[in-house]
Amino acid sequence: MLDGDNMRHGLCGDLGFSDQDRHENIRRIGEVAKLFMEAGVIVLTAFISPYRADRARVRGMVEQGDFIEIYCDAAIAICESRDVKGIYKKARAGHIPQFTGISSPYEAPEAPELTVKTGTAPLEACVQQVIGEITNRGLCITT
Repeated sequence: MLDGDNMRHGLCGDLGFSDQDRHENIRRIGEVAKLFMEAGVIVLTAFISPYRADRARVRGMVEQGDFIEIYCDAAIAICESRDVKGIYKKARAGHIPQFTGISSPYEAPEAPELTVKTGTAPLEACVQQVIGEITNRGLCITT
């Protein structure tokens, strides 16, 4: 599991949130995921990847069928209500420029392999959807 916050503290710690830095952040994540995949590891990535072009570029880095785009569909109001760090509040107050969904765009996927309604569905149901998708693809076996 590659987590956005962890990557931003380490490998991508030199990047900000400009469009150029966001593109580079996702490119680096893609490269790391590719290395793990080439070693036979199933990689889940949890990132805000706001641009379709960046997601398409990462898809092109790996073998066809190895990139499974999962769209975690939640309204911005739901995301704000779950914000334990207070970053949405700071973004609304103008303290965080170029914040995805507030002052910077988010381009929803046009044809993700899986859409998970994380804004309305229970967590366990969302988890089961993801596990079901990777199981149906023969990537793992559940008991």
